[in-house]
Amino acid sequence: MDFDREKIVASFLAESEEGLDRTEQYLIAAETDPENSELLEEMFRVAHTIKGNAAALDFPELAGFAHVMEDLLESVRAQTVPLSHDVVALLLHAVDALRALVPAAGEGNDRLSPSHQEVKRLMTAHASGLAVATQPFPDSTFAEVPSPAPVPGAAVLGSRSRTLRVDVQKLDEMLNLTGEIAVVCGRVRSMIADLPGEQGRRLLDIHREVEDLQRNLQESVMGVRMVPIGPLFQQFARSVRDISRSHNKLARLEISGADVEVDTRVLENLKDPLLHMIRNAIDHGIEMPDVRHAKGKNPCGLLKLSASHSAGTIVIQLSDDGAGFNRDRIRSKARALNLTSEEERLSDQELFNLVFTAGFSTADHVSDLSGRGVGMDVVRRNIDLLRGTIEIRSTEDQGTTLFVRLPLTLAIIDGFSVVAGGETYVIPLELIKECVELPADQISHERSGVINLRSEPLPFIRLRKAFDCSNGALPTRENIVVLRHEDDFAGIAVDQLLGECQAIIKPLSRLFRDVRGVSGSTILDDGRVALILDVSTLLREFISEQLQVTG
Repeated sequence: MDFDREKIVASFLAESEEGLDRTEQYLIAAETDPENSELLEEMFRVAHTIKGNAAALDFPELAGFAHVMEDLLESVRAQTVPLSHDVVALLLHAVDALRALVPAAGEGNDRLSPSHQEVKRLMTAHASGLAVATQPFPDSTFAEVPSPAPVPGAAVLGSRSRTLRVDVQKLDEMLNLTGEIAVVCGRVRSMIADLPGEQGRRLLDIHREVEDLQRNLQESVMGVRMVPIGPLFQQFARSVRDISRSHNKLARLEISGADVEVDTRVLENLKDPLLHMIRNAIDHGIEMPDVRHAKGKNPCGLLKLSASHSAGTIVIQLSDDGAGFNRDRIRSKARALNLTSEEERLSDQELFNLVFTAGFSTADHVSDLSGRGVGMDVVRRNIDLLRGTIEIRSTEDQGTTLFVRLPLTLAIIDGFSVVAGGETYVIPLELIKECVELPADQISHERSGVINLRSEPLPFIRLRKAFDCSNGALPTRENIVVLRHEDDFAGIAVDQLLGECQAIIKPLSRLFRDVRGVSGSTILDDGRVALILDVSTLLREFISEQLQVTG
């Protein structure tokens, strides 16, 4: 019988990837709940499916490996082999091995490496009850195997839903087209509004219906791009276990808000900063078990990772019950790096923000987790690229919480259009607190200034000066857009306020990607291009310049 082997292999790869992802999550859960028979049933079913499919596709080595894993799971299920930490570790290594063996077999390389053969041998020994209860491999043995892509649907055991795999690039193109339609609709609306008489009014009514349909289509495309954050969070349970054990610590991860949905592009760019934050929490926060016991704490540290929606954004919290930030050590390191003076008194938030400085580290020794001064600065940079903010709160000996606030999508924003130096710019609406008019006697050519806003000083920067787009003449009036920045406020002076808009974000070309203070571009209703401001970077550099001048 004729069949498309290539499509069948592709389906096998996708199904195996999802199954292995679920198996890893179930193993982490079973380590603390070994009596849960449902977890064992699901893991056994995945191994059995991979074995059967591999045999049907004539991958004998892969099928043999999955068969041995199935035997070990059967022994655990029959309670002839206890689900000890060593067995869980061995099965996790088997999952890592299968993540390498399955795609390799799909490419025609159905062979076991020496390390894979050793895993197979140890599983056979454990299944027969002859194995010595020791950790078979260090946690880095299969570190080179990439983590699986997050997949939805792992929350309910055995659940199946009708789904269709679609390339994200195709969704990007669809969203881009809906944005182009919105731009054209805006231009047509302007032309119809200029038509006189009853015919113009009737055309405008029909056009509003078209715009409503376009908006519904755009929201539907956005809805397709939204995926639950839970599968990404679940991947970190393995990381917490492996990282803590490799450094002789105990830690577990508690997850909440797994059903919160976020744009798939945000999800893709969130993994690295979250992993850096987790590694930092284990290294600097979670104490050694004997130290925690002496403090009256549970020897096993607790990390909590949660997600929630708030005012059109997603808020991610990572907290630990560890030692908290050592303010004196941070202050001492900051002075050694000339980031602050002996006399300068910083608030807690200002002090904590120093840890995001490149090259800043309070570790006494360089390790695989810390000491090189990279990590938290990468976190800040990645969060900035996601148009987000990060805040730290810490209590000594009680723990630390990091708050990350991100837009729900990187593809479209609610913005506020302004004009400066004859050019139009878009500011993300969620960052704006209010707009105030600058007194006429304060309009000047100065790059920056300070105004009194309800008895509080508000520093501001002139946008036309920041981008050097001034034509030399003073504007007749200026307005200050008051923006939230970290735990304070700052302003941007503009020549004209145009109002709210919905902006489809288009990436900048390579020529403009290094321009500071700009995160993207959008097309306006009249067909012109406007730049979208990277407010966090723009204000941070402005405040840094002000501190250098006053210092």
